[in-house]
Amino acid sequence: MPPALRAGIYGCGNIARNTHIPHLGKIDGVSVVAVTDPSDEARTTALEKAGLDASAGYADAHDMLEKESLDVLFSCVPAMFRTDVEVKAVESGIHLFSEKPQAVTVATAKAISAAIRKGGVLSTVGFRERYRPMFHKIRAFLADKDVIHATCTVARTRFWKNEKNWLYDEDRSGGFALEWGCHAVDYNRFMTGLDIDRAQAFYCRPAHHDESLAASFNFRFTNGATFALTLATLAAEKGIGSGRRNSPVFTILYEGGRLDVFRESPYSWSCEIDGETFIDREEFDPWMEQDRMFIEAIHKGSEAGMHNDYHDGLNTLGPLLAGWESSKNDGAPINVAGFLVS
Repeated sequence: MPPALRAGIYGCGNIARNTHIPHLGKIDGVSVVAVTDPSDEARTTALEKAGLDASAGYADAHDMLEKESLDVLFSCVPAMFRTDVEVKAVESGIHLFSEKPQAVTVATAKAISAAIRKGGVLSTVGFRERYRPMFHKIRAFLADKDVIHATCTVARTRFWKNEKNWLYDEDRSGGFALEWGCHAVDYNRFMTGLDIDRAQAFYCRPAHHDESLAASFNFRFTNGATFALTLATLAAEKGIGSGRRNSPVFTILYEGGRLDVFRESPYSWSCEIDGETFIDREEFDPWMEQDRMFIEAIHKGSEAGMHNDYHDGLNTLGPLLAGWESSKNDGAPINVAGFLVS
């Protein structure tokens, strides 16, 4: 086994403390050696999770990059806070795991992508379900099918009734439409093998609300198929628990049939074809598998086994940012390729 990779954690929120740090502690060939977050409380909790003392914690990410010798950076900050940290890291040869969404502007995402190429490092984005076997089986099933339409509908409860959270600063963060929308777009891209070339969106934001309560995206795939994405926020005191609903999260219509994907729980999904079971409650931890495969890829110096990189992720982020822009312009349709190069 080669020497353990030295990992730094940028952003010590929930996904870092409860997912990546515990996972990296279980994966051979990697050790978390430093964390950074401006919040003393978040930083201290992350240090405890990683078994590190206070000297390994930094309030400023630039200080961590300057003082620590890192091999890999896990960027877990909200996209609205990403500026130049990832660029500086990858240009100095540090491999990058970026949580989604990667950025809230095309300019920032493209700058990071260009720096990754310049630095010659490996990269990935946290579109975890690409690592779930079920999604690969669906992709293989649809490979010879003519997809004509896809839908995704997701409703969530606003958990923080009396508490502000960065996600609800929609004007800066992109809100729920960007946060979960990137999953919806990416998994449809992966399952169908298709990219999106046109985007249009409308947001419902009543005057007395500080965020949109619903967002409706209309996309066109490169083969001419349509894709309707609806995301909504419900006002309720209790969260929506895990477990299957009557309606699927994803539906894909193809010439001759229908495929439905259900989310049974955070770790369990199922799939039906024309109402008949295709995959029954597959239990799997895609978060762990993506972390493991990324560390393995760095050790091998090869992308083999990985299912996405940062550059491919622009084809997921682009349609959503284009839709966000469309919503600000009375739903004007936007050419995604042109938007990404503008």
